Amino acid sequence: MNHSTIKAIINTAQIVTPMGTKAVKGAFMEEIKIIEGGAVLIKDDEIAFAGTKEELVQHSDFSDDAEIIDAAGKSVIPGFVDSHTHFVFGGYRPGEFMERLAGASYLDILKKGGGIQRTVKSTRESAWDELYDSGYQRLTSMLAQGVTTVEGKSGYGLDLDTELKQLQVMEKLNRDHVLDIQPTFMGAHAIPTESDADEYVDFVIEKVLPGMKALSVFCDVFCEEGVFSVRQSEKLLLSAKKLGYKLKIHADEMIPLGGAELAAAIGATSADHLLASSDEGIIQLAGSDTVATLLPCTAFCLGKPYANARHMIDSGCAVAIATDYNPGSCYTNSIPLLLALAVINMKMTAPEALTAITLNAAAAIDKSDSIGSIQTGKKADLVILKEADYRFLFYNTAMNQVDKVIKNGKVVYQAPI
Repeated sequence: MNHSTIKAIINTAQIVTPMGTKAVKGAFMEEIKIIEGGAVLIKDDEIAFAGTKEELVQHSDFSDDAEIIDAAGKSVIPGFVDSHTHFVFGGYRPGEFMERLAGASYLDILKKGGGIQRTVKSTRESAWDELYDSGYQRLTSMLAQGVTTVEGKSGYGLDLDTELKQLQVMEKLNRDHVLDIQPTFMGAHAIPTESDADEYVDFVIEKVLPGMKALSVFCDVFCEEGVFSVRQSEKLLLSAKKLGYKLKIHADEMIPLGGAELAAAIGATSADHLLASSDEGIIQLAGSDTVATLLPCTAFCLGKPYANARHMIDSGCAVAIATDYNPGSCYTNSIPLLLALAVINMKMTAPEALTAITLNAAAAIDKSDSIGSIQTGKKADLVILKEADYRFLFYNTAMNQVDKVIKNGKVVYQAPI
């Protein structure tokens, strides 16, 4: 006979969470629930209750046999969801970082065969085990910062074999590591040096998309000047949609090309970057179910103006934030830096930023029905912070506040004393 495992997190200073099972839009991003002196009851891998300690002892699943996690003087929040990363790759590009500091643009470097093309070469040459081992280490670094679910993109192969290799590595990592990985096929990340854009889009549609479906949930495309046009992006994404993929778009990162408008029109789950989106694009995103995923660490590393989060939220968009961890434009997976940039440089409030990296980020990978908030029936993916007030996430600027990480009901990380 199987017996359920019961745990109780007690004596918390605060439980802080957005609420809901879908993305929260506009002014509603400010509405988070704060339970002072609360408790959380975990049954197996799910949240069975969140409320006051007095209510906890009356709960039918609570007994003296429950395993107690004492969170005295600490706050509890949902596990972070990093909904946009490129964490499986080979090689590094420190020289290009220095070139950008000296004034070279991202697109200038790309045109010279650098940028994504350089990582493509390194990833094609990397052994499967190399990609697996480095990916595992990167996931462990994310876990220590409170990330419990991460999206990972392919896109450093630009050919059938290497794209497949990246996704197979992610599949194995998803089985072996405690973090959950949501895989995205992004074969249209750049134009291979041996092809042109139209020819490559046709190749991906005809030869690559069908074989990647078993390994990936989403299809993504870099819709940008010098990469894939709106027409080419739409053709690729609609073909992917017919095969059952959910859709994402790297949109309007450098210029207002119309990526945001395309994302809204075709029902993309998220439109990402959006540094240069037009007012019309923002209006269309606000009127759609597409999550606007903003990547402030990328703007920071590229020295670019930040996406206008304040305008997007005030216009009624559902905004998420993510790291965009990759070896070129944003070689950082720092959640503390991400949160600092969100509130200081993008003018988001603390409740908005928390919502953006939990519930809305979960919605950006179509998982907000099961993760992203502390609610009965959702997965017990939780972070216990070191301080009594969750606002230390922002106030103790760019410093890691994570004390413990609970994944699927189990304590999987404890900060060193």
